[in-house]
Amino acid sequence: MKSLLICSTTLLAAASLMATDKDDVTTAAQKLAAADNYSWTTTTEGGQNAQAPSHGKTQKDGLAWIEMTRGDNTMEAFVKSGKGALKTEDGWQALDLAAAPAPAGGGAGGAGRGMAMRLRNFKAPAAQAEDIISKTKDLAKSADAYAGDLTEEGAKGLLTMGGGRRGGGAAPAVSNAKGSVKFWIKDGAITKFQIKVSGTVSRNGNDADIDRTTTVEIKDVGTTKITVPDEAKSKLS
Repeated sequence: MKSLLICSTTLLAAASLMATDKDDVTTAAQKLAAADNYSWTTTTEGGQNAQAPSHGKTQKDGLAWIEMTRGDNTMEAFVKSGKGALKTEDGWQALDLAAAPAPAGGGAGGAGRGMAMRLRNFKAPAAQAEDIISKTKDLAKSADAYAGDLTEEGAKGLLTMGGGRRGGGAAPAVSNAKGSVKFWIKDGAITKFQIKVSGTVSRNGNDADIDRTTTVEIKDVGTTKITVPDEAKSKLS
């Protein structure tokens, strides 16, 4: 019996030693995902267009509120379980309707339609972090954060994220794709992560050199509250 106990202890110790920094960051992302609620701010620098910080809140049941500013337009949306509501000049619209081509489809048009299309694939930061971790070659702990390089395919996907296919055309071609990530952890959960990607994206013969840094900062874990207007609630049901 004693030998079995010693063997079990040895195996547990060996498993602990085999756990990698990448495993630690994955666990930290999962802890954030398990939180009852949290808020975040996303800042993007570089890329083709300057962007103001965007803000969001999410709950464990999947409800999320997102606010984004593009130029002079500030847009607000709620999403949950594949459905969404986007605030437009005509009031709250269901996400599918807002994403439809205007005017025949009655969509939001312009920046509102672009946001609606992006929100179709919305992931809260905890899920984003897990996805990004899966796209890294490895992660290693430095003085204050865990850092690593993205795989080439991971960098390509992040370079074209949100761009999609325009006008039903072919997917953009990406060359010289590179990227790196950093994760900050406190009390076992991710508090901040940063993604840097660079490369050339070609659409319809036009090349665009991109060098973009996106930073997501988490705050108000456990104290975030979301209030959904009645008009928006009807679009989520």
